[in-house]
Amino acid sequence: MENSIYLGLSKQMTLKNNMDIVANNIANMNTTGFRGQSPVFEEYLVNTRNSDDELSFVQDYGQYQTTKAGSIEQTGNPFHVALNGPGFMGVQTPDGGNGYTRDGNFQKNAEGMLVNSSGLPILGQGGPITIPSSSTEISIDERGVISNQNGTIGQLQIVEFENVQELEAIGNNIYISDGASKAAEKTMAKQGFLEKSNVNSITEMTRMIEILRDFQSTQKLLEGEHERLRSAIRKLTQG
Repeated sequence: MENSIYLGLSKQMTLKNNMDIVANNIANMNTTGFRGQSPVFEEYLVNTRNSDDELSFVQDYGQYQTTKAGSIEQTGNPFHVALNGPGFMGVQTPDGGNGYTRDGNFQKNAEGMLVNSSGLPILGQGGPITIPSSSTEISIDERGVISNQNGTIGQLQIVEFENVQELEAIGNNIYISDGASKAAEKTMAKQGFLEKSNVNSITEMTRMIEILRDFQSTQKLLEGEHERLRSAIRKLTQG
């Protein structure tokens, strides 16, 4: 008798997770290099007792990123870098591992190290990049080679992936991957530019309204089913 309630609850749990994803997209509409996320659903069949029919639950088992690039905005800051192409730039994760980002909002910290907006080191071909204190002119070419008035300083680690959906978001606009990366072939760096978020505010607000309406309609269905079961039990106990 409770099957309909279980089905409704599975839908509500999925809608709740979907709402969390949409809310995160909206919160990052102005985050440099952010890529919107969408949920992935699947049907989950359960055999029922005393019946040949199966119950069809809805289950969300992950999310995927929208790979469309955001618009590019010129800033004129020599430490800002946007990527034109499918690649990612290397960044050191908080645990010291390798991470990847499209967020090129870089700056030089007090030690002269090139870091992102969270203070994490940007990785070059041989590790973190340090900008000499004597640097008066900084240039970054299309391959990510960083130079000052005295010559080459280092080169940004720009890589590409066979399947970008294998990247796992860990927060702070950083992804990690167990898959192999390769040196960028189709990606070029643009100094003095930043890639904006690819989130469409109108689309996300529409999705949020639709999810809220679905949740409310499911809630009404559950309340009605709960009342029906109470009424049936009351009649059985009085009969």
